[in-house]
This record gives sequence, structure tokens and C-alpha cells, in this order.
Amino acid sequence: MTGHPYVPVPLRIVVADDQASVREGLVALLGTVPEIEVVAAAANGEEAIRLVAETSPDAILLDLHMPVLDGIEATRRLTEQHPDVAVVVLTTYVDDLSVLAALKAGARSYLTKDADCADIVQALRSAATGLSVIDPAARAALLAAAASRPENPPGRKLPEKLPDGLTLREAEILSLVARGMTNPDIAAELYISTQTIKTHINRIFAKTGSANRTAAVRYARDHHLA
Repeated sequence: MTGHPYVPVPLRIVVADDQASVREGLVALLGTVPEIEVVAAAANGEEAIRLVAETSPDAILLDLHMPVLDGIEATRRLTEQHPDVAVVVLTTYVDDLSVLAALKAGARSYLTKDADCADIVQALRSAATGLSVIDPAARAALLAAAASRPENPPGRKLPEKLPDGLTLREAEILSLVARGMTNPDIAAELYISTQTIKTHINRIFAKTGSANRTAAVRYARDHHLA
């Protein structure tokens, strides 16, 4: 007695990239793979989150640098709101800051746009089962950064009770601002994107009534945060 041959259920994915040519190319490329079903395509992070909510895919293939909402913040929100959806980053960036920020935000895999179709399909399949695939160039950047990064000097201990509704993260960033660090420096120190640092600093200015960094530094010193 012969049974029917086993046909695997296609992996349902969303593609998100702000460049129409790249987005359409990925949809067309993955559309030729029987084990993949592209259920939606998004042009920015906000649209990606909405389409994931509407289609409940197994995974999303996501660019890092997109308008409206970048890939790092989109990854963070997707991980919080849809933890069962595997996020696979596909980007041109292989610097250690981008890789760390994406992985910290919840991405399961990190590929560069040099990856071929077989690599992308394997990464999507692996991520959907909980495994991680890191592009060799991205892995090399992480290892090089780890080898060259000096040990951080001990930071100032923050007060237990923070003033004016500052969160612990905001107080930490304000303390680094008071040490004279730039936004990119702080982003590298905390492994988050520069855009996220800007958002935090705007909130810090609003909460502390600071018009600029100089005023924020004065506030930090007055409140024992520096």
C-alpha cells in the first residue's frame, strides 16, 4: 500500500525593504521556491508590523535602514508583539554596532545582501525553528570588535530614586552625555542605534527642562547623575 508523498507546508514570510527594486526582486526570487510563500511585502517598519499582525507569518525578512520606522525598532516591536515570528535581517551593513543592535532587539538571523537565494531560504527555515544564522562577514565584525574593545571603566553608580520621572536607561544616557560622549559613542557603548539615542535624549531634554546638552550636563551634575 502506497501513501501520498509528503509535501512540506510552505514557510509563510513577509518581506520588508524600502527599495522597491530590492523588495520586488526578493518577492520574485522567493516566489520561485516551492517551500516559501511570500504573504506580504512592506516598504517600511511600520507597514511591516501592520502586515505581520494581519498575516501571521512564520518569519519576516527585514532590512535595517528604512524610513518611518527603522529595522532595529521594528525588530524590537515585532519581538515584543509577535514573539513567534522569526526576524531575519537582510542588509548591506556588517559593522559590529548594526549586528549587535539587531541581535539585541531580537533578530534571530543576520544576513548581508550578498547572500544567495539558498542562503536566504536556509536562514528563514532555521530562524523559524529557533536557530540562528549569522553571515560570516557579520560574525567577523563582531569578533574583531570584541578583540579590540577596551574594558569599560566602572561607571558612576546612579541614585536609587531618579528625579523628574527619568527611567534608568535615560539616567544612564544622561550620565554618558555628562562625560562628554557623542551620540555615536553612546550608541556603541550601549549597543543600540544612534536614532534610539536621539529619541532618548529628546525625552531627557523634555523631562529635565533642558534646552541643550550643556543644560542637560548641568542638570546631571546638580542631581548627582554625573
